[in-house]
Amino acid sequence: MIAFSTCWNSGRHNAGDKMLCEIKGKLGFELIELGHGIRISLIPGIQKMFDAGEVRFSSLHNFCPLPVEVMAASPDCYQFSAVYPQERERAIKQTFQTIDFAARLSAPFVVLHLGAVNMKPITDPLIELAKAGKYLSRKYVRLKLSAVQKREKNGAIYVQRVKDCLRRVIDYAASKNVKLGLENRRGYEEIPTERELPSLLDEMNSPQIGYWHDFGHAQIKENLAFLDHAEWLRAIAPRTVGCHVQDCIWPAQDHQPPFAGGVDLEKLVPLLPSNCLFVWEMSPRKTIDEIRRSIQLWKERFGE
Repeated sequence: MIAFSTCWNSGRHNAGDKMLCEIKGKLGFELIELGHGIRISLIPGIQKMFDAGEVRFSSLHNFCPLPVEVMAASPDCYQFSAVYPQERERAIKQTFQTIDFAARLSAPFVVLHLGAVNMKPITDPLIELAKAGKYLSRKYVRLKLSAVQKREKNGAIYVQRVKDCLRRVIDYAASKNVKLGLENRRGYEEIPTERELPSLLDEMNSPQIGYWHDFGHAQIKENLAFLDHAEWLRAIAPRTVGCHVQDCIWPAQDHQPPFAGGVDLEKLVPLLPSNCLFVWEMSPRKTIDEIRRSIQLWKERFGE
């Protein structure tokens, strides 16, 4: 089943119904994910179309709607891993609001970012070295190894904060019959790493949560030599409930239309469960024609 995320066009619309109609009318999607850029002002139009039976929602991406004090799409504005308990509490309460909105719109899934370890960022410096022709140079390898050592040493306390918050969120989601997708992240600093995620799912031990695979994020990590994309997907596929579909131009230009970059979709997609949800998550800079071409190629290779 394929759907389309409003991250492509929510920033350029002031009315939620017009935003949804553009996706339906220009791209032909009947199933839509509300992305993390949904402002309060867009909600009346969204609700109007849902009440009229003119749209169905696959999922909502936390935080949706945006907190009133946040002016632009910012899924990491509050983090479950935060040092300060006030921020963690705000993240939980805003997630509850997203779950409420999902239940109201009969959307079965909410996609979550979980936070990050407080450390000197490593992902973007590695990307810049790769762009400069220094991929796997001595400097590159030294920086990467140092970051891995620091992440392994300091990560546990941040992951524990995430677990404490997630238990409350899972209980609330269960009460609303909404499932949670824990998304893999682009940055090595972020939570969870691929090493952490299986044990996190094991410890939560809930039918309410599953893995949400972002093809672009995983490809960036493969390009930076943090993982093997296909090997990871083979291991985690049975626990995958949904995906963000996007391509990635080496080393880290993601949110590209499928088949426009280096993600080997023809090898990777068949690894996933047959009932997996596929949500196009496109850059706002991508044109209607580019997206239409990718949809046609997808349907030719994988069906509807």
